[in-house]
Amino acid sequence: MAVVGAGAAGALVAVQLCETAARRRTPLDLVLIDPAPEAGRGVAYATEVPAHRLNVPVGGMSCYPDDPGHFQRWLCRHGESTVTAGDFAARWRFGSYLADTLGRAIITAHGTVAVRRLRTTVTRCAARKKADGPDATDGFVLRLADGATLDADAVVLATGPAPGTSAWSPDELRASDRFVARPWAPGALDAIGDAEDVLLVGAGLTAVDLALVLDRPGRTVHTLSRSGLLPRPHAVAPLPPMPAPEGLAGLPLPRLRAALRRHLAASMREHGDWRPAMDGIRPHIAALWQGLDDDERAEFLGRDATRWNVHRHRMAPTTAEAVSRIRAAHRLRVHAGRVAAVRPLDDGLVVVLADGRELRVGRVVDCTGPGMRPDGDPLWAGLLADGLAMPGPLGIGVATDGGRLVGARHNAARPLFTLGAPRRGELWETTAIPEIRAQAREVAEAVLAPAAARVRPARRRPTDQFGLPVSTHAAAAAAYRAGLGRVVTVRAKAADSFARSVELDPGFALGHAALALLGHECGADVDVPRALADARRAAAERGDERERSFVDVVGRRIAADDGDRALVGHLERFPGDALALSTAVPTIAFSGVGDLDDNLAQRLVERTAPAYEGHWFHTSLRSFLLQEEGRIDEAGVLAREALAAEPASGHAVHALAHVHYESGDHHAGRDWLDGWISGHGRGAVHRAHFSWHVALHELALDDPDAVRRRWFAQLAPHRVNGVRALVDSGSLLWRARMCRNWAGRMPVGHVLDAVAAELVERPATAFTALHGAVALTAAGDLAGLRRLRRHTAGADAVQREVVAPLCVALEAVLEERWSAAVEGLRALLPTLRRVGGSAAQREVVEETLLYALVEAGQSDAARHLLQSRLDRRDSPLDTRRLAALGEQA
Repeated sequence: MAVVGAGAAGALVAVQLCETAARRRTPLDLVLIDPAPEAGRGVAYATEVPAHRLNVPVGGMSCYPDDPGHFQRWLCRHGESTVTAGDFAARWRFGSYLADTLGRAIITAHGTVAVRRLRTTVTRCAARKKADGPDATDGFVLRLADGATLDADAVVLATGPAPGTSAWSPDELRASDRFVARPWAPGALDAIGDAEDVLLVGAGLTAVDLALVLDRPGRTVHTLSRSGLLPRPHAVAPLPPMPAPEGLAGLPLPRLRAALRRHLAASMREHGDWRPAMDGIRPHIAALWQGLDDDERAEFLGRDATRWNVHRHRMAPTTAEAVSRIRAAHRLRVHAGRVAAVRPLDDGLVVVLADGRELRVGRVVDCTGPGMRPDGDPLWAGLLADGLAMPGPLGIGVATDGGRLVGARHNAARPLFTLGAPRRGELWETTAIPEIRAQAREVAEAVLAPAAARVRPARRRPTDQFGLPVSTHAAAAAAYRAGLGRVVTVRAKAADSFARSVELDPGFALGHAALALLGHECGADVDVPRALADARRAAAERGDERERSFVDVVGRRIAADDGDRALVGHLERFPGDALALSTAVPTIAFSGVGDLDDNLAQRLVERTAPAYEGHWFHTSLRSFLLQEEGRIDEAGVLAREALAAEPASGHAVHALAHVHYESGDHHAGRDWLDGWISGHGRGAVHRAHFSWHVALHELALDDPDAVRRRWFAQLAPHRVNGVRALVDSGSLLWRARMCRNWAGRMPVGHVLDAVAAELVERPATAFTALHGAVALTAAGDLAGLRRLRRHTAGADAVQREVVAPLCVALEAVLEERWSAAVEGLRALLPTLRRVGGSAAQREVVEETLLYALVEAGQSDAARHLLQSRLDRRDSPLDTRRLAALGEQA
């Protein structure tokens, strides 16, 4: 497989070929042919000038159609942590991103795809003849610039835009050494003297870029175009696209022109801006262009194209601001007209315009952009001459069928493809990344389709440890089983095992989905959107019904799209799916389900029991839910039964920890759990949470010194980070403060430093949001608490209806408006189950209410609350607090 050209289009198609072939386990020998030193940059992204910005926002520049945030996340990981989807990155940064993404795709595909780079150019592509007929072809022969040849079974021509012809320029200008025909060629601008004025012919984005490069005091840069119009700027704060009117495709050009004008006028009336209307049209441009006949297309090019281009292909706001500054300083002058003649001078040129005006400049630079016809390139000229390619509409580009070249003869379905600029005659808009990435995926699918048709399905699939088949090979299945085993025992490094499974088989949907789930719900170091996109692709290609359903569940939970209901439906069909059941039952690892009705988790465990036949994993889940219902003795029996079968079962340990706490058996609970942590619990993924449980016993025993020692030894940020630091370390500090069991300054600032700001102030789940609110309150961060409230007010229903009011109540605590705090916290207590987690975790809100009651002077209510707690379980701490209130009375 040969890809001719390794600029943006070539890199994007190579990424798709590598990843798709690896996912499908299709052996591929891929050759990238391009003289450039680094793949992915081409002409557009090789610039190192910081002022050269992308003219599409970061959010539209991902390599992947199904993962629009990929480039933004890459920038965040590579030094631009504050970048947003609406920003305009430097072009060289995008070139680095393309090169890095291609490199990672090659590494991922290693073992399935062999990739070579040839630093040369292709001068000819000829059909390789079959022996059984003069017109039959079997692949291609590529002739290289060094005289060598290369045989290829399939070829993708990612050659980029056709070279410009400078047909507008007089003969004497083309012959002059003061004429720069290829401004982006290495060293093309080096000869321009610092004091020389420059004329840029053309006023599009190329001219804007060069004007910024050439600008300096003492020099005037002139731009000349027929219209004298520069590209319009993007909005600093862009509005969402305005949906295009229906029924535009197929309209005659006059009616289409009128409909688009009405659309723009409606956008101006509604938004005061024409840009939303233009952005809404973008997805439909190819269909609109294809709905015109050749006469209408020619009329559009002659009458409408210039105004279309200046509004459609816009400048980044920072670029527009820089252009405005140099225009205001008269170092950039914009002219309308065309070049009629040129007179050479000893130190420059006199350029005579058609209206008689003259401009005296040192150099003239062709900025009119690429050519429309491909035959100026020897490779394409040969293809056209051999009948392997045909000109596209109006002679622009070449004719294709979904990217496959259509030839004048040899019209069999040859594996000869192109994408990007050569398809401009058919699609008109085809040179921007959003269009090219979609074409790259389409081409990769077409190239690999014959190989996919030859793949035989495996006779027998491996299974997980619960007997469910998995769509992968034995080695990847073993890694997946290891990860699932760590999930059901609540042990560390489950994500490492799942990552190993997809490294062994990039097309293993369940491995990708498990990674996405752990990243989203447990804070694992996973690129969640990328893992989810990979899971969806793999499930569509190779997943069975259960795997496709599970991937859908994960996607809906991540998107907060009724994920709980989807998870319940999945378990009703596939009760033996242990990873799904772990996700659904809110014990320790996941947020679980709980916003559909109060007893749903319990019913799920009951319904799924026959699929597990008394397995210790299922028994441990039953134990945890029984203690949540207050059936403490039954829960203790089941927890000990599960631990007898699997002493490392984190779910059973967690259940028994709650049994000890809720029964008031604090001494025994403290000592037993402390021993487990130092023994079987050494590899527990949520070890800090078990330490938190020991500290709860120590709090209840009214032992502040023990709590302090425990926090610094096992819960301080140098021991714990991420979501566990927020949920366990932060909440313990606040509870200790509410109990007046932490003297002096609380180190909660260190906790927040150990947690990503996004996790605290823009959490994905209500459970995390509740603990973020607690930590921010403990830190006295009123501004952060208000930011969290704004986020939760626009998030899922539980965050809106439970956590946002909690933030309001906690703001009242920080502002010492105690009556308001009491009213808000008391109203929330009946709804707290909806956030998930355990009763012991949610008790932090009750502790805060108790503190607020005392501060508000509502001693009777505080005594009533304390007595009700002591009726549930023994607590020396609550006994002491109740006695203190009695003394105050």
